[in-house]
Amino acid sequence: QVQLVDSGGGLVQTGDSLRLSCAASGRTVSMLTMGWFRQAPGKEREFVASISKSGLSTYYADSVKGRFTISRDSAKNMVYLQMSSLKSEDTANYFCAATARTIVGALEPYKFDYWGQGTQVTVSS
Repeated sequence: QVQLVDSGGGLVQTGDSLRLSCAASGRTVSMLTMGWFRQAPGKEREFVASISKSGLSTYYADSVKGRFTISRDSAKNMVYLQMSSLKSEDTANYFCAATARTIVGALEPYKFDYWGQGTQVTVSS
């Protein structure tokens, strides 16, 4: 079993930066595809970013490309989402996710088996 605890959310202003953290246990992150998703009120959960098992490949939603960076620290078994130039439309509950499976195709939520509890990010204008 894999347990994920995400943290780091908060209330920030437009243009600010914030770093989310995801602490994994039960399996090393180098054996997992790790991702970040977000869900705003009344909307479906959407993909934000992911990092492959090797750590060599990262993927981003078009809406965050160039502003968000996903990274991991295998020694600490942590995954991070560095968010910069935040916009009001980035306001959502952010979830860390993981799977030991090899994902083929789109990075949909159903392809991830383990989830954090979520951390709220609110960007005020």
